[in-house]
Amino acid sequence: MTDRAREQVLRDYDVSRETTQSLDTYVAQLARWQTVKNLVGPSTLSEVWSRHVADALQLLTLAPDAKTWLDLGSGAGIPGLILAIAGRERGIRVTLVESNARKCAFLTEAARLTGAPAAIRNTRIEGVIATLAGTDVVCARALAPLDQLLAWSEPLLKSGTMGLFPKGRDVQAELTQATTRWTVAHDLVPSRTDPDARIVRVSALTAN
Repeated sequence: MTDRAREQVLRDYDVSRETTQSLDTYVAQLARWQTVKNLVGPSTLSEVWSRHVADALQLLTLAPDAKTWLDLGSGAGIPGLILAIAGRERGIRVTLVESNARKCAFLTEAARLTGAPAAIRNTRIEGVIATLAGTDVVCARALAPLDQLLAWSEPLLKSGTMGLFPKGRDVQAELTQATTRWTVAHDLVPSRTDPDARIVRVSALTAN
């Protein structure tokens, strides 16, 4: 099943041979480190290509001209490190912010082995976000409710950075909660990996 999913994802996103090799390296490292670091939900490791890699790759199609990306709460590098690997041939660079030092150790090693153009920042989001003005895209996956993501990202979103935030079936409830605090210029993009999921694409943000 994993091999079939891998081949399907590589076809769907027209992944080059060099990028495929780097993604294979990333997946192998994820499996190796998972035994001691618990980087992703154990039940999802067997679905790494269809559930994690494809989830990240679809974000690249939503901001085709973006060169600088910021991934908040990177964890196992999903989507940030995968974006760096897959976007390398397009000149993309990704900053990964992660406060957990053990996860940063994995990210640093995986970035080294894959040659991904990724900068790993072992710090809290609040302490670094204001220094990253000018980033083209900010993203975060499975990190926090939308309202909190907007609060963290406000310094960037209010000055032209695009936000890409994958959300599940509760996306409308999260939007309703967020709009009590924010005016959010956005659209909802259907996820290519889950019929119930949407990607909230934010083009502008102001506080109410």
